[in-house]
Amino acid sequence: MARDPIGSRGFGRRPLDLSRRGVLSLGAAGAAGLITSRAAWAQNASPPSKRTGQVVIGLSQEPTVFHPAMISIEVDQGVWWSLYDPLWGVDPAGNFIPQLAVEVPTVANGGISEDGLDWRIKLRDGVKWHDGTPFTAEDVKFSLEINNNTKFRAGRRTGHELIRDVTVVSPTEITWKMAKPYAPYMSILSWTFIVPKHIADTPDPNNTPLNTSPVGTGPFKWGDRQPGDHITLVANPNYYRKGPYLERVTYKYIPDLTVLYTQFRTGEIDAVGIQGITPDHYAEAKTLPDRKVVLIGAAFIESITLNLGKPVFQDKAVRQALYAAMDRKSIIDAIYYGLPTPTESYLPRQAWAFNPNLPVNEYNPAKAKQILDAAGWKPGADGVREKGGVRLEFTNSTTAGNHVREQAQQLLQQNWQEIGAKMTIKNMPAAVIWGDYFAMSQYDSVMVGEDFLTGPDPDVSYYFDSHNVPAKGGAGNNTMQYANPEVDKLLLEGATTTDMARRKTIYAQVQSIIRDDLPLLPIFQYAVIEGTKAKLIGYAPNVNTQSNCWNVGQWYWAS
Repeated sequence: MARDPIGSRGFGRRPLDLSRRGVLSLGAAGAAGLITSRAAWAQNASPPSKRTGQVVIGLSQEPTVFHPAMISIEVDQGVWWSLYDPLWGVDPAGNFIPQLAVEVPTVANGGISEDGLDWRIKLRDGVKWHDGTPFTAEDVKFSLEINNNTKFRAGRRTGHELIRDVTVVSPTEITWKMAKPYAPYMSILSWTFIVPKHIADTPDPNNTPLNTSPVGTGPFKWGDRQPGDHITLVANPNYYRKGPYLERVTYKYIPDLTVLYTQFRTGEIDAVGIQGITPDHYAEAKTLPDRKVVLIGAAFIESITLNLGKPVFQDKAVRQALYAAMDRKSIIDAIYYGLPTPTESYLPRQAWAFNPNLPVNEYNPAKAKQILDAAGWKPGADGVREKGGVRLEFTNSTTAGNHVREQAQQLLQQNWQEIGAKMTIKNMPAAVIWGDYFAMSQYDSVMVGEDFLTGPDPDVSYYFDSHNVPAKGGAGNNTMQYANPEVDKLLLEGATTTDMARRKTIYAQVQSIIRDDLPLLPIFQYAVIEGTKAKLIGYAPNVNTQSNCWNVGQWYWAS
C-alpha cells in the first residue's frame, strides 16, 4: 500500500525496543488482565508416559478453511493450532514462546536491529512436515511472501506487505528487511502459521491440497472429516516439542447451542469451544458433577456490523438512529442474564489501549425518530421510512441455531420497527454465513462477535483500514467496507510508532472516530462460560489467541 511514511516525524531516529521487555510493554501489560480463571485448569498431574485417549471438543460453528493463510473465521484457528505452527506463539500472559524458531528474535540476541528494520530468524533443525519432508527456511520464505500475492485470498497482508529482501541464508536461517518499523509485527507473526512450500506452491494458490488434506508440523495430523459433523485429528508421533499426550482430538460441530450444552452435560463432549455455554445454562452448569465451569473475560465484542456498501447504511443518521433505538440493557439483562459488560469500543476494556471516555449510548427511541426526521427519512404508507427512493429496510444475519442471538435479533427487530426501520432476520449455517457471504460483503448487517486485537496488540488495521476490504481486493477483515482517511492515517502512525504512550493516544483517537462513525453498533464485551471435564488437564484460556485450543498438544487426562 502506498501511504505517506511517518519517518519525517522523527521516530525513525529512535531505536526500536523489540527486546522481550519492550515487546511486553507494548501489549501484554493490559491484555493479561483478561485471564481471570486460568488457575481453574492449572496442571495438577504429570503427563502420561504414553499417548492415551482422545478429547472431543464441541463447536457451535463448523471449521471449513484449512489453509491457515487464507481468509477465515475464529473457529478455524483451533484446528490450525492442532495442525500447524508459527515461528513463535503467545501464551495467556502475553509472552512470546519459540516454536519453529529456536528463539524469539530481540535486539539483545541480535535477531532484530536497533532500528527495527533488519530481522534474522534462526530455525529449528530436524523438524519434519507430517508427510516426512524436512521443514526448512524455504517454507518460511514462501509462507511470508504468499500473503503479498495479489492472486491469493490472503487473510492478512497488513504488516507482511512491509517485508523486503527475504533471504534464505541456510536451511535453518532466514533474514528480511522491513520497509519501516512496525510495532505489531511480532504479534502478527505469532498468528502466522508456516505452510509447506512443496504442497502449497501451486499455479493457483487458492486451490491447493491444503484446502482438503492439511499437512503441517503441528502436534496432530489430519485424520478424517465428515462435513457438517466432525473433524478427527491423530497424534503426530514425530512432533519436535513435548507431546502430544492424546491419541486423537475430535472437533465436533453442533450448531444448536442447547444440544451442544446437553452433550457437555451428558459427557459426550469433553470441552466446549467458541460460543461456550450459554448464559441460560450457567446456573445449572456450575452444579454439574465432574466438570469445571468458569466465567472468563474475553476480548470478543458482540455487535451489529453494518455493510456500508449498502445505500441504506451510507447515511450516518441511519446508523445513529439505529444505535439510539437499540435497547442494549434489555439484551444484556434479559437474554444474557446480566453477564456481559456493555461497551462503546471495539477493544476489550482490559486492553492497554482501551478508551474509557467514549460517549455512552442510551436507549432513546424518541431521539432516534428525531434524528431520522431531521435527516429527511419520512414514513411510507406501511410505516417504513424512505429517503430518495431508498427504504429503511435491511436484513440481519447470524449463525442459525444460536437461540440466544436469535432472541436478541427479535428484540432489535421490535426496537427498530418502532422508529420506522424494517429488519428481516436471515440466518444461515455457519459455513454459509461466514464464508463469502460475510467475507465478500454480501450481507446487509450481521450480529457477530469479533476479537479485534492481534495477539496482545491493539492495531486494528486488519478491520478498519480502507485498504483491507476483501470485496475490493484487500486482504483483511474490513467486510463492513468502512473508509475514513483520518482513521487510515492514524492506524499507520500507530503501527509505526514505538512509544507506548503515543500509541495509546492514537488508538484512543481511532476509537473515538469509529464510535462517532458507527460502522458497527457495539452491544457488549463477552463474558464467556467455558467448561471441560474435571480430569482434563492443560486447558488454558488465552485472550491472546482466537481459540482456546491453542495448546491442545499439551492436553491430557489425569489418571
